[in-house]
Amino acid sequence: MSSAAPNPLASVTSNAQHGSTSAEPTFRKSATFTRRSGSRADGRGSIVVHTRTHDNAQLPHATKMQMADYLRKYEHLFMVTPQRMRMIVEAFIDTLEAGLKEEGQCVPMIPTFVFGWPTGKEEGAYLAVDLGGTNLRVCHVELQGDGKFEITQAKYKLTEEQKQQEGEMLFDFCAECLSKFVNDQYVDDDGNLLLDSEIPLGFTFSKKKIDHGELIRWTKGFGNPNVEGHDIGEIFSQSLKKFKVPVKLTAVINDTTGTLIASSYVDPATRIGVIFGTGCNAAYMEKVANIPKIAGLGLPPDAEMAINCEWGAFDSGTHEHLPRTKYDVMIDSTSNKPGEQAFEKMIAGLYLGEVFRLIVVEMIEEGILFLGQNTYKMEKSYCFDTPS
Repeated sequence: MSSAAPNPLASVTSNAQHGSTSAEPTFRKSATFTRRSGSRADGRGSIVVHTRTHDNAQLPHATKMQMADYLRKYEHLFMVTPQRMRMIVEAFIDTLEAGLKEEGQCVPMIPTFVFGWPTGKEEGAYLAVDLGGTNLRVCHVELQGDGKFEITQAKYKLTEEQKQQEGEMLFDFCAECLSKFVNDQYVDDDGNLLLDSEIPLGFTFSKKKIDHGELIRWTKGFGNPNVEGHDIGEIFSQSLKKFKVPVKLTAVINDTTGTLIASSYVDPATRIGVIFGTGCNAAYMEKVANIPKIAGLGLPPDAEMAINCEWGAFDSGTHEHLPRTKYDVMIDSTSNKPGEQAFEKMIAGLYLGEVFRLIVVEMIEEGILFLGQNTYKMEKSYCFDTPS
């Protein structure tokens, strides 16, 4: 990582949803007000606690003092002291620098082979497909120069089933959505395709060549088999051929890298792209001279290359630095990848709603919330979204 600090953060792109952690729930049972009819794991391995109140009892409500005590308890539980924060920052910097030095580190600091900044004068029409943790987004972008652009986009909701099914089926879904978008945008009233040639397509992921991308590991709740370690550019290209989509895959990039470059096109002061969405990650430009692990490639040392940090994996496995609560541990242990993406699971949108749900269920169990009310809907894991 460059020791000379770049310009201050100029562009942060936001989204929403979050991550996972381990252990059996430690809810205390209130014998006076509630009874538990059992805990079980649902189909996705998440802990479900069945809770209900006595049907006929006259139940008192929690007092303001009790609620204030609980608020203080949770405030203390989630508070990070300045001293602890400084220690976390130091460990975070050390981890990022280790990722630049050699392969196989917790935070991989992936070289993207995207060199340099846009000038803002680029022009042309392009398609982009963004596979996020919640939606598949298809965009038609027209770069107009002078940092200006026009964008037409469509979103397609991803189901939890699609995020776990065979990898080929997931990319077939992406190709099918792209085909629908192209037909909606580039077909006249008589059904004729209004294209003279294939449209250049960008697809967001991680790689060693600009038009190829080996998926290192799934995050954001994805678990599709037969994709990790494979070239997703090739898999997606086969799906495009299957659905006869008239596009040519020209670039495969991580979404944070896309955020970095796209933001710089509009605002040249941009120095880092960050996504706070279903997951959390960042990308920035680094001089090749400061990336020792690619020293053997013979690249110009003064050249700048975008680095995809994948910092959501910080503190994974060892859990030495981040102050995990019991709720973080529960989320991680019931996730599809326990022990991975520790930082992401504590701050990203996919998981924040679940932290809230676990706390509410705990307060129901202890006779503090929703006395005498039906709370069955609270049993469903991840029933609370964390919208942007």
